Amino acid sequence: MTAGGRATLPSDAAGTTGPVIRPYRPADRDAVARICLLTAAGGGDATGVYSDDTLMPDVYALPYVEYAPELAFVVADSSTGAERILGYVLGVADTGDFIEWYGREWAPGFRERHPSPGPATGRKPGYTEAQLIADGGDPERLRIPELRAYPAHLHIDLLPELQGMGFGRRLIDTLRAGLAARGVAAVHLGMDAANTGARAFYERLGFDELPSSTADAPRLGIATS
Repeated sequence: MTAGGRATLPSDAAGTTGPVIRPYRPADRDAVARICLLTAAGGGDATGVYSDDTLMPDVYALPYVEYAPELAFVVADSSTGAERILGYVLGVADTGDFIEWYGREWAPGFRERHPSPGPATGRKPGYTEAQLIADGGDPERLRIPELRAYPAHLHIDLLPELQGMGFGRRLIDTLRAGLAARGVAAVHLGMDAANTGARAFYERLGFDELPSSTADAPRLGIATS
């Protein structure tokens, strides 16, 4: 991380054979969707929780790489041969514009792909399939009261093998740098209230709770620099 809180990619990616942070590429799309699914149950694997394993990525990952691929960064590891994607951060600089795009370009297709909940899986998540489908078709849920002060928002997910190695902080620093370079002053996120480990991580990074945050739907924000 450089002076002023800005992360840089070249020093992260040069001269190393371990995991590195790099910009998202279109070929990473399936890997991003997979990581979203594998971390969607309070940080754990959500495979089989819902009737369709594409639901979570279709709401919380794929719209972001479609809308703002330039603000998506992945952790890639080629040390054992073929490159593997182990984590990502996804962001949008202007949540209001993203909401408009989502409603116009993404939500209609989402509703066609996921018109109603599928057969019961035997799992009983607190975040039901009906709620997930409703959220996927309703981008207005993202229009929080603090958008003027915190116009950007992000999603970050890491596979367990990458956790505790500092990549979460570095991914967020990389995104914050990208947002700051675009003149965006602050970014926010929503999180699963059950993921207490993630909450502690964000607080260590300096995220503050936003006024609209609730016990069931925590919202945190931080300046980009």
